[in-house]
Amino acid sequence: MTDAAADAPIPKPDAGDRARPERQEPLVAADGRPLKKSLQRSLRRQKLRAFGLVAPLLLFVLVTFIAPIADMLFRSVENQIVSETLPNTTAALVGWDASGEDLPDDAAFAALSYDLAAAVEQRAHTRLGSRLNYETTGISSAFRRSGRGIDDVGEIYLDQFVALDPVWEDSGFWARMIGAEGWAHPAPFAPSAQAQGLLPETAAAYTAFARAMQIRNDDDPAAEEPWAPVYLALQRDLSAADAGDVSAWTGPGAEQLEAAHAAVGGFESVPVRDLIADVDDAWLEHDVWATIKTFSPPYTPGYFLTSVDLKLSPEGAIVAQDDYQRIHVLLFQRTLFMSLVIMGCTILLGYPIAYLISNMPMRTANLLLILVLLPFWTSLLVRTSAWKVLLQQQGVINDTLVWIGLVADDARLTMINNQFGTIVAMTHILLPFMILPLYSVMKTIPPSYVRAAKSLGATNWTAFWRVYFPQSVPGIGAGCILVFILSIGYYITPELVGGTTGTFISNRIAFHISSSLNWGLAAALGTILLVVVLVLYWLYDRIVGIDNVSLG
Repeated sequence: MTDAAADAPIPKPDAGDRARPERQEPLVAADGRPLKKSLQRSLRRQKLRAFGLVAPLLLFVLVTFIAPIADMLFRSVENQIVSETLPNTTAALVGWDASGEDLPDDAAFAALSYDLAAAVEQRAHTRLGSRLNYETTGISSAFRRSGRGIDDVGEIYLDQFVALDPVWEDSGFWARMIGAEGWAHPAPFAPSAQAQGLLPETAAAYTAFARAMQIRNDDDPAAEEPWAPVYLALQRDLSAADAGDVSAWTGPGAEQLEAAHAAVGGFESVPVRDLIADVDDAWLEHDVWATIKTFSPPYTPGYFLTSVDLKLSPEGAIVAQDDYQRIHVLLFQRTLFMSLVIMGCTILLGYPIAYLISNMPMRTANLLLILVLLPFWTSLLVRTSAWKVLLQQQGVINDTLVWIGLVADDARLTMINNQFGTIVAMTHILLPFMILPLYSVMKTIPPSYVRAAKSLGATNWTAFWRVYFPQSVPGIGAGCILVFILSIGYYITPELVGGTTGTFISNRIAFHISSSLNWGLAAALGTILLVVVLVLYWLYDRIVGIDNVSLG
């Protein structure tokens, strides 16, 4: 073989000459299904089984945690009671300028009489008055007094209609004239389109009456005589109607309507405003009507404004609360300050105790842990009451100080019903929540690290501060979060030992829930408190890092 032949490149086999591998069949499982689909099916079953195991816990969290928070958020802005209780009034006030000095027109006063009559029948007027009284003091009394006299509004027209034709006193006649064709109790009452077109106020007033009868007592409206305000509405509608429109009425009562339309111009008439003023002259005050208009939307920022010592004026502007009502910002500041102080006190007291327990023999450490946990086995009220006995001016601590001679008998220390009493009592109550996370982390720190530092020449303080303390920081973080979040939500202990200067914002929330029944404001305060906690939690994560928190 020549050198040229030896150096010639070896030709590569053509692609067409390569051996083609035979097509492999997909792998199958024992049941004959493709292995890939069988694995997917098995994984799906495992996920469903795992979800079934956690589903009860998930449902429990949704019902007891997520749903109450969502309800709180909704209640903090919900304001549908005004528009639902006074639907005709809120509609009549749409075009009224609340920033002026003039009162609404007679249509708004008439609509108020229709709505109030229905609200009184359903016992809703006092709840509405209480809601609006949060915004303008005195409205609640106006609603209560009006509930006793609203039935008189329109009696002057009732008597004249009945004197004209006794059929106007027939309850069945009213139901046939106003009701839709084919309507019959117990179906919800519905007015006819013809009645709504020719007699809009009468249709609205009678519908409110009929539905109130059905909802409150399950009565048939056709068997009940209408309220006097319904006759007021009929007088207003017939006074505003044209003779041609009345003569075109094709439903029941056409003859009576024509006769009433012809006679209504000669009726003795009284302005609606005067009729309402006879019930309660508070309805002649501009602020009352302006408050109704301002808070007629179904959702309102009013609760959140009140939570930060602001309010919506009757004209709809945001203004500061009166001086004697500016308490919520102060309570928020006090809550955060005292919670931080309590957290600091638990660190100062709990760290040495946790360090001591973690470095003791197991038998002794277990005994001390039982003593740490002992407060958990005692009622919170008992522990708080014990501090009242200890801290009061005639209590054990003051008596001891007087006996020793450190304090004069006529100059006993005031340690209860103030911030000091709250801090002392809550530090004692929350101390175990700081000790346990610290102990669980300190127990995992090998003692050999400190010994090694000392063997390299470090002093006791340097070995502790440079070696031991950094490893205990995760326990400090966990204890701080537990103590801080628990302390801002406490209200029993501050209520009992805090007095007027040691209460928290949680005490105000509890007051609005249980005493004043202002659940909207309580929900707004709770929402703001929740946001503050989340913001502080976020700041803690940014500064310290939530990954550094450990429970051991």
